[in-house]
Amino acid sequence: MTERPRLAVVGAGPAGLAAALTAAAQGVRVLLVDAAEQAGGQLYRQPAAGARPRRPRAPHHGRRTWERLRTGLDRHRAAGRITHLTGHHVWCVAGEYGSAGFTVYALRGPGQEEGVTVRADAVVLATGGYERVLPFPGWTLPGVVTAGGAQAMLKGQLALPGRTAVVAGTGPLLLPVAAGLAAAGARVAALVESAGPAELARRAPALAAQPGKLAEGAGYAARLLRHGVRVLTRHTVLAAHGAERLEAVTVAALDRTGRPYPGTARRVRCDTLAVGHGLLPHTDLAETLGCALSGTAVRVDAEQRTDVPGVWAAGETTGVGGAALALAEGHIAGHSAAARLYGTVPDPRRWAAADRARTRARAFAAALDAVYAPPSGWADRLPDETVVCRCEEVTAGRVREAVGTLGAGDARTVKLLTRAGMGWCQGRMCGPAVAGLTACPLDPGRRPFARPVPLGVLAGLPDTE
Repeated sequence: MTERPRLAVVGAGPAGLAAALTAAAQGVRVLLVDAAEQAGGQLYRQPAAGARPRRPRAPHHGRRTWERLRTGLDRHRAAGRITHLTGHHVWCVAGEYGSAGFTVYALRGPGQEEGVTVRADAVVLATGGYERVLPFPGWTLPGVVTAGGAQAMLKGQLALPGRTAVVAGTGPLLLPVAAGLAAAGARVAALVESAGPAELARRAPALAAQPGKLAEGAGYAARLLRHGVRVLTRHTVLAAHGAERLEAVTVAALDRTGRPYPGTARRVRCDTLAVGHGLLPHTDLAETLGCALSGTAVRVDAEQRTDVPGVWAAGETTGVGGAALALAEGHIAGHSAAARLYGTVPDPRRWAAADRARTRARAFAAALDAVYAPPSGWADRLPDETVVCRCEEVTAGRVREAVGTLGAGDARTVKLLTRAGMGWCQGRMCGPAVAGLTACPLDPGRRPFARPVPLGVLAGLPDTE
């Protein structure tokens, strides 16, 4: 009897779950590998075991979709079609399509010091995205967190990052974060959004094509109004202040060129600043496999295939676009991978509805990208003494010196001259800032590993690996 093909799906967010459930339904053995202890990703993040809320939890966004995915996962796990490997932090995927197959290398355990390998015939990368945060004076103070970090605390720990919060930056994520903080009992002093109504109006036709999304945004706005949250559009945070931790932020209005209006600066007292400027695709694993990128995202075809045979990608790693797009892409990737693992040509009619949803969601995401672009000129007003690379404590002044005095013409040379991006995060946090200061494109740097790996784990690998 021929053994059923094995498909490794890396990431158990919306895209990974959709791909895993679709492929399992076609008879493929699915290995769902994820760093979290529970499926759902950031969007459907569930409370950690033992977390106890101090007040009733607000209804989870997308609850019905999540329940459908969770029910499907439980059913396929019980039937032995899906093996869900939780707490597995993948640091590399290697191999090739064919007899050799692929090996997924992961770390597990409380200290992530135990090496694990998983074998598969094909791979779906659904590794999601990470937050883009642009620096400003005081952004390293305790009490300053990313918008997604604040949301993760609310969802995963049922805890507040502080009592009085300001939510700032740009992007649609700010609305649910501010609404969630307010609903959980925090006083949200302000939501500071650098985009304005004019940008939304210019993209109105594209945005109107997704009335459900507009209704969702209106719902968040209504909740903010109900909680008395002040919304400051066309504003930005100029600086965070505090001695040992955050005590206040200075915000100012922006003109049409994205520069602060003179005389509009005001100080807002708070003990928490949740700040973010959108998301960027996680492409580390795709790059280790040699997958081509399109800008900052993994390039895929109509079947969600990368240019590396046997490797599919879906969700934010192929371009940030939200849950609906991730679900559609994951569904298509699961269908395509299952068919090709069985040696047949996929029939696009089987995912026609998902294809239409993907087209609509991509158009909507492109419109949002145009609306919520970071304000122009932010790099020019960054003081020289502001730390840009937190890991290596590199300031904006040293980055400018590398370009203006030492002649660096690209981000890699800046990295070699200043050590910006050489620390623990490997440039994930400071990369956008360095690119902005140097006027270089944000090109993901290819790394051999997607995360730090203990030398003992590497030493324990067979010589052939």
